Amino acid sequence: VQVVESGGGLVQPGGSLRLSCAASGFTFSRYVMSWYRQVSGKERELVAIITNVGGMTNYADSVKGRFTISRDNAKNTVYLQMNSLKPEDTAVYYCNARWGVHDHWGQGTQVTVSS
Repeated sequence: VQVVESGGGLVQPGGSLRLSCAASGFTFSRYVMSWYRQVSGKERELVAIITNVGGMTNYADSVKGRFTISRDNAKNTVYLQMNSLKPEDTAVYYCNARWGVHDHWGQGTQVTVSS
């Protein structure tokens, strides 16, 4: 089982990034996929979630209207499009795949928003 994030980096305030999460070793379409983020010394927080059936989405209030989560079951990949980035979006972003008791995490990708 592998969950691998990519697409992080340094971006100026107001800029955009698209994170990708490539999954393998399990039946991707069965899983609810989520993006979390964590700042050092703070708890990991849920940023966005997309369901396995119907592709319904939900977002943290802090990112609503700026971030969009999507999934491509044919490519076993989930994305997080991040627009209008703010310095407070700086964190390590983690991808999570969950189905019943099955729970898989990636290693994280750093996003830094700074001028």
